[in-house]
Amino acid sequence: MTEKERAMHAIEVLMEEHSRILERAQALEDMCVQLMEHNAFDGAQFADTIRFIREFADATHHMKEEDILFRVMLEQLGKPAENLIRHGMLVEHDEGRHYVTELEKACHAYTEDASVHHKLEVISWAMAYVHMIRSHAQKENDVVYPFAERMLSEQAKQRIDAEFETYAVQ
Repeated sequence: MTEKERAMHAIEVLMEEHSRILERAQALEDMCVQLMEHNAFDGAQFADTIRFIREFADATHHMKEEDILFRVMLEQLGKPAENLIRHGMLVEHDEGRHYVTELEKACHAYTEDASVHHKLEVISWAMAYVHMIRSHAQKENDVVYPFAERMLSEQAKQRIDAEFETYAVQ
């Protein structure tokens, strides 16, 4: 393995976090199926999933990407990184935040009035998030992270790994 091909610890961490996020996305889809087929709505379970998305997927995982990996990629890799990150990944991060906000509103509305309309809103917003996060994680795993590992200098990779270690301690 050449110096340029060294796997970054930060990428390994992010990919493992994707696995955790995707497991919760599957659980969210399963909750939607239960709501659709059996009118089974557990508001606490939806609230816990929303909290997980906000606290782990967004405030932890996405912030590590945005504050460390993407920042260094933008500094070091120019226009290709600019297009990939600013016009792709960051847009999708914001899209996910929007879906979760709308899901939360839909859950509150369904709790107040368990109408078919509100049920549809819960399922629609939840599944919009599920589909988006699956596609997003695949793009990062298959395109963004390999691009970073291939194109960043060894010094940049070491800096990212060091910042990830510091970030984890905070």
